[in-house]
Amino acid sequence: MTLKELYETIDGDYEQAIHVLKIEKLLDKHIRKVEGHNLVEKLVAAEATHDPAQIFDSAHAMKGVYANLGLTGLSAAAAKIADEFRPGNSRTMSDEQVAEKVHEIEEMFQKTLEGIKAYTGT
Repeated sequence: MTLKELYETIDGDYEQAIHVLKIEKLLDKHIRKVEGHNLVEKLVAAEATHDPAQIFDSAHAMKGVYANLGLTGLSAAAAKIADEFRPGNSRTMSDEQVAEKVHEIEEMFQKTLEGIKAYTGT
């Protein structure tokens, strides 16, 4: 599997990632590190404790990192959570809806990890 095929498998945006990182070798290096980021785990933990500041910080970090890597679905989902908890914004989702969105992010992340593991052979 090529890196471009990986991006097709995980519904990522290869061209966006290359635009940001410029070199496929650098993209390969960073996509292999996604599993160790612990960004999703931090968001899940923050949501479990209903800590608005931590939820925002975790989702905002995910949004940026995953956008840079062309993981557009994960980035967009994280952006919705970050906007929900952005200081100064009024909440529009119930805690249950937020929990559902976080669960959807977990599922998307697992699909992404499965694709990355198939790509790396691990």
